[in-house]
Amino acid sequence: MKKVFALAVAWALGFFAASPAQVHAEKLRVLIVDGQNNHDWRSTTPIMKAAFEKQADRFAVDVTSNIAKGDKKPAHPFDTVPFPPDLSKYDVLVSNYNGGSWPKEFNDALDARLKEGKVGLVIVHAANNSFGGWKEYNQMIGMGWRDAKYGKRLKLDDEGKAVVVPAGEDQGSGHRYTGDFQVVLRDAAHPVVKGMPKEWMHARDELYDNMRGPIENVHLIATAYSKGTKTNEPMIWTVSYGKGKVFHTPMGHDANSMRCVGFLTTLLRGTEWAGDGMVTIAIPPEFPTAEKTSSIGEAKKK
Repeated sequence: MKKVFALAVAWALGFFAASPAQVHAEKLRVLIVDGQNNHDWRSTTPIMKAAFEKQADRFAVDVTSNIAKGDKKPAHPFDTVPFPPDLSKYDVLVSNYNGGSWPKEFNDALDARLKEGKVGLVIVHAANNSFGGWKEYNQMIGMGWRDAKYGKRLKLDDEGKAVVVPAGEDQGSGHRYTGDFQVVLRDAAHPVVKGMPKEWMHARDELYDNMRGPIENVHLIATAYSKGTKTNEPMIWTVSYGKGKVFHTPMGHDANSMRCVGFLTTLLRGTEWAGDGMVTIAIPPEFPTAEKTSSIGEAKKK
């Protein structure tokens, strides 16, 4: 585990140079929550943590782990904050969590502080699988991994027109394609993606499809064409929740996909946006193109 963390830090070193604009932005206090997931959170959280730490002028990051009963392994080789944490100490909660319910008091605190605009929320990949019975959470995330009967789904047709499918129609959520795929910006002017190529290749990942939910106050930023569903699936979006901001990306299945420069750049910039609305992190020159992926720690490839 120490080796994994060391590698994650090494991959981040020398990457994502600070933007001059950062001197004008306050430091955001970020909390990553993990501890349970049907994905390898012990290998992915260190990659995100290292990326935030590289931007020390903009972020101060902690990790809290809600370890499942019976899991005797240490959460991480670094210090973590006891769970449940005090959310008043943070500006943004980044969820890398998919597991058992959180304590009601913590849920209520997140709900209240997000509605009041006192904390932002970032949802990464399988975090949108969680808490199907928590009504407020489903509103927060806009749409997630749910049964076809649960709620509506959103997709874009070949002309880029939004199509909303009613609950009970089409398939339930899945990942009917896994591999490299192209991310297409649908709102290239949004602060999180402004300046990025309109189309860029994301490294091998599970391409989530048929995301389901209330789909209220959702702003779609990017899509990806799934060879499995033959349609354009939501891939980056935001949700307005009261006065709070939610940034949601279903990318990030494993360490390989999280090392994608496109993923890390959108994560950092999306966390900034969710925290205070300011986006200052520079888009690195190594950012992927429409034809080639780009990952930290390795050369570009087709």
